[in-house]
Amino acid sequence: MIFIAVKFTIRPERSEGWLSLVDDFTQATRQEPGNVFFEWSRSVDTPNQFVLLEAFASSAAGKAHVSSEHFKTAMAWMPDVIAKTPEIINVEVPGEGWSHMAELTPA
Repeated sequence: MIFIAVKFTIRPERSEGWLSLVDDFTQATRQEPGNVFFEWSRSVDTPNQFVLLEAFASSAAGKAHVSSEHFKTAMAWMPDVIAKTPEIINVEVPGEGWSHMAELTPA
């Protein structure tokens, strides 16, 4: 599985609308056959920063994602909205999705 974490720092005047701006991109990516998950969160420490956690079943699925029209479309408009170049971690990991944390279970 390919696991990717990306930090997007958005221009302050555009940050409140970020999730709406990326909604089409998000929904299209989630429909890709090799997508495992594609989830956005807002940083609690940096108000204009959003973190994207995404995973693809294989490197081929990841390559298909970056070749997709919705990816190319998003990459075309994002430079006008981001405040700095996104930071990324991209690794191949064993497994097929989320696992359960062994150290903690509900009471």
